[in-house]
Amino acid sequence: MPEPHTGWTFVTNHARVLAAIADNHSARIRDIAARCRLTERAVQKIISDLEEAGYLSHTREGRTNTYRIDPSKVLRHPAEAGLTVAALLSLLVQDEADRSGSSPNSTRSHATA
Repeated sequence: MPEPHTGWTFVTNHARVLAAIADNHSARIRDIAARCRLTERAVQKIISDLEEAGYLSHTREGRTNTYRIDPSKVLRHPAEAGLTVAALLSLLVQDEADRSGSSPNSTRSHATA
């Protein structure tokens, strides 16, 4: 069970889940939940929201889901008009690469696939 968090944050849970999937298109819900510090049920709901809105789709391969992000989708809030998922993920994935010490090019290539 993830540690509870109180107060507000700059990045939404939907953005965190999307960034985790961009980093690993075949990540298990359990792994996404651990990385994002959310419950598995919350991650399932977020993935459902993202699929329903067309930001994400998945294909079933045996017991594994492989996710595909639509990088051209525009973010929903009017203040972010014109900002695409690819632009958002390039910011989030770059930050993750900086924190983990990875090469930005190796991580960034996963963001829009």
